Amino acid sequence: MSSKNTSFIFLFILVLFVFIDGLFTVNQIQQVVVTRLGEPVRVIKEPGLHFKIPMLEKVIFFDNRLMSIELQALEVTLGDKKRIVVDAFGRYKITDPLKFYQTVYNESGVVVRLNPVVLGSLSSVLGGLGLPSLLSDTRISAMNKIRDEVNKAAKGFGIDVVDVRIKKTDLPPQNSEAICKRMMSERERMAREARAKGVEEAQIIKSNADKDNAIAVSEANTKVQVLISEGELEANKIYVEAFSQDKEFFEFFQSLEAYRSSFAENNTTFVLSQKSAFFRAMGGK
Repeated sequence: MSSKNTSFIFLFILVLFVFIDGLFTVNQIQQVVVTRLGEPVRVIKEPGLHFKIPMLEKVIFFDNRLMSIELQALEVTLGDKKRIVVDAFGRYKITDPLKFYQTVYNESGVVVRLNPVVLGSLSSVLGGLGLPSLLSDTRISAMNKIRDEVNKAAKGFGIDVVDVRIKKTDLPPQNSEAICKRMMSERERMAREARAKGVEEAQIIKSNADKDNAIAVSEANTKVQVLISEGELEANKIYVEAFSQDKEFFEFFQSLEAYRSSFAENNTTFVLSQKSAFFRAMGGK
C-alpha cells in the first residue's frame, strides 16, 4: 500500500470521526443547551437529529418532564404558637434551559437555590395558620399560596414550580417526648382509678354476698327452729294423746326414760333409799 493511499484512509477516518462527533440526538423528553468553549450559543427543544461543531461545541441535556425536589425539614411556629416540624416536597419543570443552565446549572443546584425560597414561604404562610386549620381543607389554599410565591421566585431560575405539598408534619422531639410522658402519666392515672374502682366494686359485691348469705342462713335457721318446735310440739301432742289413755303406763315409761338418762355412763353410782320414788318402778328388786 502506497503512502498516498495510507494518507487518504487516515484522512477519511478522521473526517468520519469528526462527522460522527458532530451528530447528536434529542428525544421527546429532553432539551439541550449547546455551549461553545463554555459559553451557551443556542437552545434545542425539538426532538430529532442535530449537528454541532466537533471539538468546539458541547451538548448539555436537561430533562423536559416534571421533576421532584425533596426539601429540608423545617420547624415552624404556627399562628396559635404551636411548633411543628414540616417535611415538604415540590415539583417543577424546566421551561428555560438557557436560564436554568446560567443560574442553577443542574438539578443539584435547584435544591440549593429553591430550598430556602420554599422554606421561607412555608414559614411565612403557615405562621398565619393554627394547627386545626392546617389539619383541615384550609391547608389546600395555603399550599397553593406557597406554590404561587415559590413559582414567582423560581421564574428567575428558568423553571416553573407546579406544586408544593406537605409530605409529613410532626411535633419537635422535645414536644413529642413531653407529650409521651404526659400520655403515660394520664394512662397510669386512669389505670390506678380503674384498679381502685375494681377493688371498691369487689368489696361491695363481697359485702352484698356476705349479707345475702347471712340473711339466707338466718332465715334457714329460723325455719329449722320453727320446724323443730313444730315437730316437738306435734310429738308431745302425740305422746300426751297416747299416754293419756293409760296413766300408769305413762308413769312407767317416764321412769324408764329417767333410768336410761341416769345410767347412760357405765360407771354411774347412786346411793339412794330403796323407798325412794326413783326406784318405785323396780318394785324393790
